[in-house]
Amino acid sequence: MARPASKTTAKAAAQKRGTRRRYTKADHTDFEHTGPDTLAGRYMRLFWQPVFISEDLQAGQALPIRIMNEDFTLYRGEGGKPHVVDARCPHRGSVLNTGWVVGETIRCLYHGWRFDATGQCVEMPAEDANFSHKVKIGGYPTEEYLGLIFVYFGEGVAPSLPRYAEFEGEGVLDVNVYTRLCNYFQNVENNVDPAHTPFTHSQSSYVDQGLVGLPEVNGHESEWGIAQLSKRPNGGLRISHHGQPTILNLKFQPTDDESGWKELITWRVPVDDNYHKAFLVYFVHITGAKAERYRQRMVERKTALAALPLAAELAQAVIRGELSVRDKAVLGRPDYLEIQDHVAQQGQGVFADRRRERLGRTDMLVILLRKIWAREMKALAEGKPLKQWHRPPEISPTIGIPGAKLVPETEEA
Repeated sequence: MARPASKTTAKAAAQKRGTRRRYTKADHTDFEHTGPDTLAGRYMRLFWQPVFISEDLQAGQALPIRIMNEDFTLYRGEGGKPHVVDARCPHRGSVLNTGWVVGETIRCLYHGWRFDATGQCVEMPAEDANFSHKVKIGGYPTEEYLGLIFVYFGEGVAPSLPRYAEFEGEGVLDVNVYTRLCNYFQNVENNVDPAHTPFTHSQSSYVDQGLVGLPEVNGHESEWGIAQLSKRPNGGLRISHHGQPTILNLKFQPTDDESGWKELITWRVPVDDNYHKAFLVYFVHITGAKAERYRQRMVERKTALAALPLAAELAQAVIRGELSVRDKAVLGRPDYLEIQDHVAQQGQGVFADRRRERLGRTDMLVILLRKIWAREMKALAEGKPLKQWHRPPEISPTIGIPGAKLVPETEEA
């Protein structure tokens, strides 16, 4: 008879992961690698991360997910609550997502061991009843919010999941996800790079938003991350916000009488070091019949995209010279804006070679971003206090049209 697994708990495993190695000065600027024993990985795990779109996980369904180079099991209990536990059963190592959900627990397909949402084994059908309480795998705090499933993978007690009041009012939530075939940090740096817009998106709806001409770039560290200011030649001032560690917060004006004002918040989440997902939540300020028509267009867009080649792979064809971003095959797609960014960022390679960069004046916020990350990771390596980031309620992105107001001075760090 096989002996049960050891008493290793999720907390002990996390502590063990965090002390596997001694960090060098080079680790303070290694933003790309997010495995559990890397500094960036430990830092990212101090924040709630979205892992899945809520409506895509049905009650009683279990799925494998991979986040920051680790595998997990995501499942929704029969009562409707989502849960995340480790990927494998500790008995013989079979993956738990192939099993089945029982109430709010998940049972392994191989020998029927059953685990609750905390990772505690609650049943071993073929073993002595006294064994099950000695076995525990990782179980991770999980919450649903804004149409996404968020998980906290860090050590110790999870902080409160941040809330965003302007996304909670009356209107339409439009939730999407895309995959980008490069390291996540290239997308994070793009959060604070307004100078790419008039070139990468020269053929896009951004032109109608007034985002034309080379911007004058400015900004500062804020209580949440970085407040980014870009003034256009037409007098428009666009303000957007990077929230630590990977969040981007924007606002869009209506493109027609039906669309309404849009708020956007998006997270860049590593799957592994070679590619990542971006989870996007739009809140559209429309109600009534306009809202119903917008929801129908959401369904039509999703259906249209399902019949097309994957955007990230189409971008690779552009990078290989087989297509152009100006071809109808790109500009005719509903997600052409994302493809333009796919091409620019995937075109840097899976990992951007920052040793060969020649940074200029418009890269000031990219430089600031790297300094913030390096400062926080150095403090983490040395066991010193980290900055406690929070999003003040008065933060408000602007569109970029002439007459937009500056962020309040209270946002400055």
